[in-house]
Amino acid sequence: MSVSMILKDNPAVFLIVMPLFLHLIGLAFAVLMDEHIGKKRQAIMLAVIVFDFLLIVQNYAEYRLVVGAPHILLRTCVAIFGYCIRPVILALFMMLVSPKKNRVHIWVLIGLNAAVHLTALFSSVCFWIGPGNDYHGGPLCHFCLYTSVFLLGNLLYDAIRRYRKNRQREIWMLLFVTVLILSACGMDFFSDKTNQPVEYLTIAAVTACVCFYIWLHLQFVREHEKALRAEQRIEIMMTQIQPHFLNNTLSTIQALCRTDPEKAFDTTAKFGAYLRQNIDSLNQPNLIPLEKEIEHTKVYAEIEMLRFPNISVVYDLRDTVFSLPPLTIQPLVENAIRHGVRIRESGLVTVRTVSRGSDHEITIMDNGKGFDPETALSSGTHIGIQNVRERLWQLCGGTMRIESKIGQGTVITIQLPGKEEGKA
Repeated sequence: MSVSMILKDNPAVFLIVMPLFLHLIGLAFAVLMDEHIGKKRQAIMLAVIVFDFLLIVQNYAEYRLVVGAPHILLRTCVAIFGYCIRPVILALFMMLVSPKKNRVHIWVLIGLNAAVHLTALFSSVCFWIGPGNDYHGGPLCHFCLYTSVFLLGNLLYDAIRRYRKNRQREIWMLLFVTVLILSACGMDFFSDKTNQPVEYLTIAAVTACVCFYIWLHLQFVREHEKALRAEQRIEIMMTQIQPHFLNNTLSTIQALCRTDPEKAFDTTAKFGAYLRQNIDSLNQPNLIPLEKEIEHTKVYAEIEMLRFPNISVVYDLRDTVFSLPPLTIQPLVENAIRHGVRIRESGLVTVRTVSRGSDHEITIMDNGKGFDPETALSSGTHIGIQNVRERLWQLCGGTMRIESKIGQGTVITIQLPGKEEGKA
């Protein structure tokens, strides 16, 4: 059954069938190139596309058998094939939603549906084709419809239960697919088969396939981003709690235990607070008040100033009523101390906040040795700065600007929008 045969037979049929084929071909390419779908889900989605393709071919073949010369046995077989594969498509969608869930009872129901319709070969309990090439329904003629409605309800229930914590508006796409399929079933029930080369349900199945893939893709992307954020938190932790800082601080506390036990006790408390605040910040998905971030920065700076008496950190806070992502200022102060002002006889780091209209501006300045921002960031030398920049943009739409001159120092300016988002 070639394309030229379809076009020669009826141009209107060609205009109906070809767009459906093109939809499935385009969807197949999208699935094959999708990097967010695992191998198993990719194979299931491709199987859905194949079954949709077969359903279109089955519809057209049955249409030709209805309007053409009677072939009772062939038409019976073609009809049985169509009734058998419709529920399979819904079952495959259920596997996409929950690939690890046990679906034995679903496949038993699909097998029972196939067995019921196979009785048409030797019985009239389901349906039969009369001598005049007309269709007659038996007592179980709606078994495929009832099976499909049951599977559709299970699919909708599983999808909402698993993804209900995500954006609520995405549930409307699932409801749209459900209503689309149910409406198509009703339209097929009252339509004239002799003037219908492709059933409404088949058109709805192809449309639902595209819509459902888009919906699933949104879920896959969100899961992928969640995994990336988890990896990023681990990476931030590794950059924030450096082994050499831990060792040096513990060595300082050990030396103070002999020379100044009271200061050793105070430093131990600060060190514990620093570690605790770091862990709390990494587990905090919301923006935090500036006051809390400054408190964490001061704890870190006081430990470093104990080890390096030649440096000092000054705070000029003119704008304090706003929130920002955790671990924003502290990593930049740490970067200024570690890579800049330690070599100075009088190293100075200044943290300043000011209001710029409705926006909030944070500036971290130092008189250190300076660096080439483009070279340093591309080589990964200042990974802490890059992490801060990415989280600023992701969590609240903030931006960062770096100005540095070799031998003179560095100025990092952060611009935060006036309306912060509460969560990532």
